[in-house]
Amino acid sequence: MSKDVESSLSDIGPLAVICGGGNLPLAVADAAEKGGRGVVLFPIRGWADPIPAGYRQHWVSFGNFGSFCRVARAEGCRDVVFIGSLVRPGILQLRPDLKTLRLLPKIWRMFRGGDDHLLRGVASIFEEHGFRVVGAHEVAPEILMPEGPIGTLRPNSSQQADIEKGLALLDAISPFDVGQAAVVENGRVLAMEAAEGTDAMLRRIEQLRRNGHIERAAVRGVLVKAVKRTQNLRLDLPSIGPQTIEMVARARLGGIAATAGSAIIAQSERIGMAADREKLFVIGVRATSAQR
Repeated sequence: MSKDVESSLSDIGPLAVICGGGNLPLAVADAAEKGGRGVVLFPIRGWADPIPAGYRQHWVSFGNFGSFCRVARAEGCRDVVFIGSLVRPGILQLRPDLKTLRLLPKIWRMFRGGDDHLLRGVASIFEEHGFRVVGAHEVAPEILMPEGPIGTLRPNSSQQADIEKGLALLDAISPFDVGQAAVVENGRVLAMEAAEGTDAMLRRIEQLRRNGHIERAAVRGVLVKAVKRTQNLRLDLPSIGPQTIEMVARARLGGIAATAGSAIIAQSERIGMAADREKLFVIGVRATSAQR
């Protein structure tokens, strides 16, 4: 790395990574540090997984915005990334500090809408207080889903039709700011993601099969993940991790399709190996024209 690049990275300060659950926060932190950027992790209590001791970290509680501001500024952070799984909390789960209390009227309005509406509001609060919200893919472009298969398997013609139907469905419901995932099998929509999140949706499919409400199909269905039409790409991109492979296998689906260039995949080599082991396909597909 040249001295000019090192100097410019030093000038902008370390990156603050606000961590939800899963391994994506560490993947982003590792990529940023590999590129010469300092990183400070802010895992959220109750949501983030344990962070290894080698990472610079300050645990934060949901609703302690004032505390975050003090620590992040002391660390020299200006840029902020939100990454990791997070089931949307209720507003009554907040344990607000003084600064957050002053923001409660605005926060209350933010909660009156879908997840993208809420996240845009959160980003605006950070930016009003002097931080710059950046996308995880801007810091670590290698975590974006590539076009084509991850692993050795590909969807057959029936599954390809299910993928296309899933993409069309997610595009159609985009204006309602609902979810980013759907399950389609033999042309039948089995589930759409809503407030429960992808993992809970897949557990619902598993339970429906167990109860006999969904028969085991000759051609197994597909989990489709795609961005919403007006998605702010700095926030909450659809993602696939090793746990997604496990959940899809337990739901007896045939594979996963996610929009290339606008979905995140963690540890792609590991996911490819896991998909081959479970006889599943994982593929990056082009989004519909409205989703791009």
